[in-house]
Amino acid sequence: MKRAAYWAPYLQVTPLALVFLVFLVIPIATIVVVSFFDYNTTQIIPAFLRQNYEELLTSPVTWQTYLQTIEFAAITWLITFLIGFTIAYFLAFYVRSTTLQTVLFLVCTIPFWTSNVIRMISWIPFLGRNGLANMTLMQLGLIHEPLEFLLYSNFSVVLVYVHLYTLFMVVPIFNSMMRIDRSLLEAALDAGATGWQTLVNVILPLCKPGIAIGSIFVVTIVMGDFVTVRMMSGGLSASVALMMANAMSLLQYPAAAANAVILLIVVLMIVAAMMRLVDIRKEL
Repeated sequence: MKRAAYWAPYLQVTPLALVFLVFLVIPIATIVVVSFFDYNTTQIIPAFLRQNYEELLTSPVTWQTYLQTIEFAAITWLITFLIGFTIAYFLAFYVRSTTLQTVLFLVCTIPFWTSNVIRMISWIPFLGRNGLANMTLMQLGLIHEPLEFLLYSNFSVVLVYVHLYTLFMVVPIFNSMMRIDRSLLEAALDAGATGWQTLVNVILPLCKPGIAIGSIFVVTIVMGDFVTVRMMSGGLSASVALMMANAMSLLQYPAAAANAVILLIVVLMIVAAMMRLVDIRKEL
C-alpha cells in the first residue's frame, strides 16, 4: 500500500511528462543538433561545426534583421497594450451586464473565425495606392496624391500585427481586471483619489500579471512570424523568421536551425525579463 502511494504521483505526472518530452524537448534538441551540421546545395552533412553560428553572429545583416524584428515586436506590443488595456477597462468597469460582456467578447473574436492570411489580404485593397483609404482621403481633400507608405511598408506590417494580435492582450488583462476586488476601488475613492490616481495606483498594479501574459503572447508570436512580413512589406522589410524561411527554401537547414536556436535564446531572455518583473503565477 505504501509503495502504491509512493508511485502514485509519478504515475499521474508521466502522461504530461511524455507529451512535454515528445512535443517540446525532442524537437528542440533536434534543432540544436542540426544547427551544428554542415550542408551543401544538395544534402545535409552530419558534423559538429560552429560555422553556422559564426556566419550568423558576424554578419551585419543578421544584427539588422534582429533589430528590425525587435522593433516590430516593441511597437506592436505598445499599440496592442494601449488598445487592449482600454478595451478591457471598458468591458470590466463600464459594462455591467454579464450578457453584454459576453456579446462584446464574441464580437471581438469574430475575426478569428477566418484565417490570418485572409485577414492580411483584406488590408491590401484598403491600403493600396488606389485603395479605399487613399481614395477617401483624396475625395475629402485631405491629400492631393496617394500615400505610398500605407502598403508594402513597415507601417502596414505593424498595422496587420495589431489587427491580428490585439485580442491576445485584451483577454488576460480583462481576466485580471475582473479579479480586482471592487471594494479596493471604493476605498481609493473614499480616500480622495481621483479616477486617474485609482487607475495608476490600484488598477494598473493589480493588472500586471495579465499584462505580462498578454505581452508574452504578443511578443513571442511577432518574433516568430514571417508570413505577415512577407505579405505586407512586399519584400521591403525583413524578420528573423523570414530569414529562416528563406534559408529553408534554399535547403540550408543547418543555417536555419542555428538561427532558430539564437532566436529561441533571445525570446527566452525577453520572457525571463518579463517574469522577473511580474509574478505571472498569480494568474495561473
